[in-house]
Amino acid sequence: MTAIPNETQDDATARNSRIVALVVAIAFFMQMLDGTIVITSLPQMAASFGVQPVAMSIGITVYMLTMAAFIPLSGWLGDRYGARNIFLVAIGIFTLASLFCGLSGSLGQFIAARAVQGIGGALMTPVGRIIVLKNASKSQLVGAIALITWPALIAPVVGPVLGSVITTWFSWHWNFLINIPIGLAGLALVLRFVPDQREDRVRRLDLKGFVLSSVSLTLVLAGLEAFVHGTANALAIALLLALGTVVGILATRHFKAVANPLLDLSALKIQTFAMSTLSAGTACRIAINATPFLIPLTFQVGFGLDPIETGIYVLAYFAGNLAMKTATTPLLRRFGFRTILVGNGMLASLAIGACAAVSTGTPQMVTLALLFAAGLFRSMQFTALNTLGFADITASQRSSASTLSSMLQQVAMLMGVAVAAAVLNLSQALRGAETAALTDFRLAFLAVAAIGIVSALRFLSLPRNAGSDVSGHRASTPGE
Repeated sequence: MTAIPNETQDDATARNSRIVALVVAIAFFMQMLDGTIVITSLPQMAASFGVQPVAMSIGITVYMLTMAAFIPLSGWLGDRYGARNIFLVAIGIFTLASLFCGLSGSLGQFIAARAVQGIGGALMTPVGRIIVLKNASKSQLVGAIALITWPALIAPVVGPVLGSVITTWFSWHWNFLINIPIGLAGLALVLRFVPDQREDRVRRLDLKGFVLSSVSLTLVLAGLEAFVHGTANALAIALLLALGTVVGILATRHFKAVANPLLDLSALKIQTFAMSTLSAGTACRIAINATPFLIPLTFQVGFGLDPIETGIYVLAYFAGNLAMKTATTPLLRRFGFRTILVGNGMLASLAIGACAAVSTGTPQMVTLALLFAAGLFRSMQFTALNTLGFADITASQRSSASTLSSMLQQVAMLMGVAVAAAVLNLSQALRGAETAALTDFRLAFLAVAAIGIVSALRFLSLPRNAGSDVSGHRASTPGE
């Protein structure tokens, strides 16, 4: 038998890793789209259930809290029962729960279905990322991470627009029923293309660690959620955040003290993971996640545009996010992670700050070009962060690192919206106004931009060759 040339084997491996990443990305898109598409249909759902619209917010809250409760367990389950098997279970749970959400005839039924859906969502993201990490070599990691990152960039932008169209032309039920064919396709693709890989040795379940980390994440996210939606007073919010922080400290001490912790915190000693996931990375994600929240509100509330007119500007931002994908790998290879995270981070922040200068007199093409550029820089920064985080992670650290990353990204996502909402509320209060105005949105954009600039400059502490095995930057610039 003639041996297959090494180049052909490498090409086949790269192709397989891209296929696996694409399959995971499809499942991620279903999950993340579901979290944003439902927002626009809450009034219609409330009318269907015979309740006040404000009561529907519990459907969003219960999903988020259930997901927070089970995320810490996801990595261990993937190691214990096989990442592919748990990913299949996650897609199956999420798809079935989506069916029951769409068929719900009362608020109680809807809440129960959303709680089950949250369990599927909790397992899907960390385990899906583990699958990608197992099937991609370091040289293939940028492309693989870029594929599974696009749902997080696109879903928050297109979800509200798509939800409005579906609710207007069909009914709110289809915002959930649309997940059925996507979920079934995802199950078939996972069975066809994702290999069944098992860990040789699996540690016993650290039940105490699970309880502590689950309670901590749930309390923190509950506090942030209550602040964003104004569903609790300041004292209750402060108490939730304080308790969550205290329990989180106890969980950290527990993980450091026991022999086989649920979460291996050694990944936090790796500079590339710690910076991109915890410190500068969290601040950067706050700016990234605040922007999709501010943009549609600015055009609808600040400029008084209707949803269709606003959708034109939102689509320009979405197009920028999508257009950057083909350039991500060559840019990282040419400039490296540090230069991209600093330089592109500054450009992304300046684009966010420039949104504060947009007025009713700004030509539409200028505004569209600005939003397109903001989408470009946002996409590049998000992909670079997510890829660098796993550049130096060892095989034994993959599961814990993926779980920690998912937990911290959930916090950063809500913190981004919370920071933007806090600036809006503070500016509005200082003006003594009852409703937000364009001035308030401008201050929010500037505040978010400032956070982004500071976080970008923090990446200067990275070595010039950080993550070079993944980006290929050192190989392409040997004299540096």
